[in-house]
Amino acid sequence: MATYLAQETGIRLSGSQVRRILKRKKFSYIWAKYSLEDKQNPEKRAQFKEKLAQYLAVAKEQPERVQVWYWDESGFSLRVIRRKTWGGEGRRKKVNGRRGHGRVNVMGAMREQDRKRVCFFVEKGNADVFYEQVKKLHEFVQKEWMEQANKAEEFEQSGPKIVIILDNASYHKRLDVRAKISEEFPNIVLEFLPAYSPDYNLIELVWHRCKEYIAHRLFTSVEELRTLLDRLLNQNELCIQWQCKIKNKGNSSIAT
Repeated sequence: MATYLAQETGIRLSGSQVRRILKRKKFSYIWAKYSLEDKQNPEKRAQFKEKLAQYLAVAKEQPERVQVWYWDESGFSLRVIRRKTWGGEGRRKKVNGRRGHGRVNVMGAMREQDRKRVCFFVEKGNADVFYEQVKKLHEFVQKEWMEQANKAEEFEQSGPKIVIILDNASYHKRLDVRAKISEEFPNIVLEFLPAYSPDYNLIELVWHRCKEYIAHRLFTSVEELRTLLDRLLNQNELCIQWQCKIKNKGNSSIAT
């Protein structure tokens, strides 16, 4: 800032002088918020928001007809995530990040109606793996439906529509996989988010909270990390404040 001031006005101040002036003016030095607004299409976002609101309204009033699921993928590494550490006042402590070889990849979905999470551990993300996990989600919803004294063969005609909200990853959109899903699972409707709009995907809050939970923890093996993630994601041990914001995801997402 001192350099810019000198270039624009010819007034030369040191960096410390600029900091003192800003502090007197009640400014503080904080992280800037990463934004995707310049890459978004407002018209498409508005159209999607309206469509999503319609799905959610039907799902709320008639959950037997429509279920809305938010779908996404995330990865969790053995590397220790350090958010903050204790140190002397006025000095930032340097820590050596221990890097471990190993990673757990997760594909998962979360239902809007009751915040039910169904997450699958996968070796890698690609179109074929995506299809297999969507198939498992379909089986999960069908099993729930059958437990209400319904017959499996009637699921396609009488069961709920499964609306899956997901991003525009290339393997989500591979034509042969989409055609296969449409043919084999007519109950499933894939709705793709507008470009650069993770704030409309509620499961982002699950990944964010999960990574905050495991921060500062050291895992000795991939299996240890996977076991904890299974408890957090699939066994409802992860508590989430649904009114909090997701930071650094473009526009902040506020869960409601």
